[in-house]
Amino acid sequence: MPLSPSQVEQFLREQVAPYANVMDHNAIALKTAFQELGQHSWLGLRLPRIWQGAEVSEPEYRQFQELVARYSGALAFLQVQHQSAGAFLLRSENESLKQTYLPQMATGQIGVGVGFSHLRRTGKPPLQAFPVADGYQMQGTVPWITGFGIFQAVIVAAVLPDDRAVYGLIPFTPTEQAQGGCLRFSDPMPLAAMTSTQTVQAEFQNWWLATDQVVLIQPAQAIHTSDMANVLQHSFFALGCARAGLDVMAEELQRRSQDTILEDSLPMPEQVYQTLKQEWQECRSAIYAADHQPFQERLNLRGWAIELAGRCAHAAVTVSAGAANSLHHPAQRIYREALVFTIAGQTSTVMQATLSRFIARQRQNCCLKPEGSE
Repeated sequence: MPLSPSQVEQFLREQVAPYANVMDHNAIALKTAFQELGQHSWLGLRLPRIWQGAEVSEPEYRQFQELVARYSGALAFLQVQHQSAGAFLLRSENESLKQTYLPQMATGQIGVGVGFSHLRRTGKPPLQAFPVADGYQMQGTVPWITGFGIFQAVIVAAVLPDDRAVYGLIPFTPTEQAQGGCLRFSDPMPLAAMTSTQTVQAEFQNWWLATDQVVLIQPAQAIHTSDMANVLQHSFFALGCARAGLDVMAEELQRRSQDTILEDSLPMPEQVYQTLKQEWQECRSAIYAADHQPFQERLNLRGWAIELAGRCAHAAVTVSAGAANSLHHPAQRIYREALVFTIAGQTSTVMQATLSRFIARQRQNCCLKPEGSE
């Protein structure tokens, strides 16, 4: 059955938007919203129906991610970790793990996170794995794992001596093994945004990953190949965040238009809103049509979406005036969400594409300087 964007948006408007600010810093509220997504069977969107998934098309999946990000960045960030874990398990040859986890993941009965962004780092791998009898011994740390206290398990990746990466399923709770291994987690990090997502660091001391808990083994550099193929993936969160900024602007302009105390008609905020909205529509159309474009073009579109989200969030703060400095104001939350969607899934090439937008805009502004200005 095709995913209904109108049904999703109605749920988000009624059940998520009114509580988005609370969900941004309250893990219990965020977990509740996550479980409600599962009750609608929206947590296994790309899983086949044999695993209780929705088996939606890629455009439908992208539209879902954009919609969730529009109404709650924290919920968008949390649920995509879980959906990514499902995609990894689906590719596994470990039928036992698939049968145990996938059906319950689709409905949110089991939450599974991911911890492998550290594979993008250069130098000594923070988490290493060494072949031993009936499995692998893992030693080191995973710097970032989202969903502590919300998810029950995590798929983590460790680098093998031959530079391949082994992905394995571990419990998302401190655990002592009979074999002497130990798994510990830090307290949730005091992040600037989306603290409710409960991001922690994991420490592995001689942790034994049994063969029956191995999800898959990937070639060296596989994550970089995947990053290039999926360079547009995080663009849909940035598009949703940009739309959220536009929503705040529209609401503020509507409120001001009805305020009889205000004498001016605020032509500048209205003009900025219309200009940004048109640019958002152009950016969105280009991204949704870019699947077969060369990598550099898709990369440039990702940079555009990131930079546009930042400008829309900043504009929302500006028109909200002093109220936007409140931790509980939507513009403040969206401004911080734009920060997260700037760096989420960031690679050196994505950083370059994002920064190039600032350079291009600076050059454009220089050309627009009035005559005689310094």
